Amino acid sequence: MKVMKFGGTSVGKPHRMHEVATLITKDNERKIVVLSAVSGTTNSLVEIGSLLAANKKEEAKQKIDALHAQYNAFIKDLVKTPEALQKAEDVLKEHFEFLNIILRISYNEALNKDILAQGELLSTKLFSIYLGEKGEAHQLLPALDFMSIDANDEPQVEAIREKLNTVLAKYPDTNLFITQGYICRNAKGEVDNLKRGGSDYSASLIAAAANASVCEIWTDINGMHNNDPRIVAKTFPIDQLSFDEAAELAYFGAKILHPASIWPAQQYNIPVKLLNTMEPDAKGTIIKEAPASLGVKAVAAKDGIIAVNIKSSRMLLAYGFLRKVFEVFEKYRTSIDMITTSEVAVSVTIDNDASLPEIVKELETFSTVSIDKGQTIVSIVGAEIATHPDALKKVFDSLKEIDVRMVSYGGSAHNISILVASADKTKVLQALNSGLFNL
Repeated sequence: MKVMKFGGTSVGKPHRMHEVATLITKDNERKIVVLSAVSGTTNSLVEIGSLLAANKKEEAKQKIDALHAQYNAFIKDLVKTPEALQKAEDVLKEHFEFLNIILRISYNEALNKDILAQGELLSTKLFSIYLGEKGEAHQLLPALDFMSIDANDEPQVEAIREKLNTVLAKYPDTNLFITQGYICRNAKGEVDNLKRGGSDYSASLIAAAANASVCEIWTDINGMHNNDPRIVAKTFPIDQLSFDEAAELAYFGAKILHPASIWPAQQYNIPVKLLNTMEPDAKGTIIKEAPASLGVKAVAAKDGIIAVNIKSSRMLLAYGFLRKVFEVFEKYRTSIDMITTSEVAVSVTIDNDASLPEIVKELETFSTVSIDKGQTIVSIVGAEIATHPDALKKVFDSLKEIDVRMVSYGGSAHNISILVASADKTKVLQALNSGLFNL
C-alpha cells in the first residue's frame, strides 16, 4: 500500500486531473490517493465564510454564483460522455444547493467548517466520476468516516488506523482508493479540518495509519530545493533529506511541505517522496530517517515574524522570570520560534499576533515591552551543522552587509536561524546561496 497526495495545482485544471489519473493507474499497486481542493476553491470558500460572518449575504451569493460558474466550465472539460456529465452536474447541484441554503441560516464557526469542506468533497467526487468514465476500478472513501481529531485538535494515529482499516476491509479486492485531504471530524463529531496546508498532513497520517510503503507528495516543483526558487535564480533540488532536516525546513518556510506532515511519517518511519506532477519522471526528493550526508543542505525563510522584546531591571535577581514570561505565551497558546537572553532582557519571536495585545498587557505587569514587526526568520538547515565550526563562520561571512537582529545556534544540531528585517530577505537569501552553495 502506498499513499499519493496531489495538491490544488495538481488538480486545478481538467487536464491536470487527467494527468493525475494517468499517474495513479500506471500500475496495480494498492494505493490511497489523497486530493486537495481545486486550486482557488478554498480561498473562495474562505471569502464566502467571511462575508457571511459580516452578514454580507448578497456579496456572499455573488461569490457562490461565480464559483458555481467556474465549476460548470470545469466539468465540461473534465468529462465527455452525457452520463458522466450528468453525474458531475448532480454533484455540483448538491454542493452548491448547500452553499445557497446557508445564506438563510445563522452563521457560526461550525457552519464555516462545513463551508470549507466543500472544496475537497467536490474535487474527489468529480475526479471519481472521471475515473468511472475511463473505466478505472476504484472506491471513493469519505475522509469523514475515518479522519478525526481530539478535543485539543490533535489527530490520533491509532484511532485513525482502526477506523481506516475497518473501511478498507470492506473492499478486499480494490486496489485504488480516492479520499479527501484536509477535512476531518472533531471530538464532537462535527466537520472540521487540519488547517491550511492540511492535505499534506492528511496524507502523512493516512500513510502512518495504513503502514504504507511510501507517502508521495505530488506538487508543481521538482522536490525540495536548496533555496527559494521564487526569489533566488540558481537553485537545485535536494536528492535526500532526513526527517529532522525536512521538519526544520518545512517549519521555517519551505512551502513545498506542510510542517505538521513530517511527524506522523517520522514516528512510523514511512519514507516521504516530494514529486512533480508536471514532470513525473523527475527524481524529486526522498525524506527518510538518515541524512544522505552531513553539512548544509538548504535555506528557508519564514515571513510575518514579530519580535517581542522584554526588559526588566529586576531580572538578574528575579528567580523564575523566564518561567513567568513563558507562562504568558502559553496562556494565550502562542508559540515561540526563537529566543535570546541577556542579564536584563529577553527577546522572543512569534508568528501569530492574534493575542499580542493581551500578551503585551500581561508582560507589562512585570517588565518593559517593545515590539518589532516586519521580521523574517532565515534558517540554514543541514545534518549536524551546529557541530561544524565553519558553518556559522560561512553564514556570517555571507551576511557582512546585513543587519542581523537575532541568532539561534545550538538549540538544534541541524539548524542555524537568524532574524532579519523582511525588507532584507531577498538580499539575505541570495547572499547565502552564493556563500554556502557557490551559486
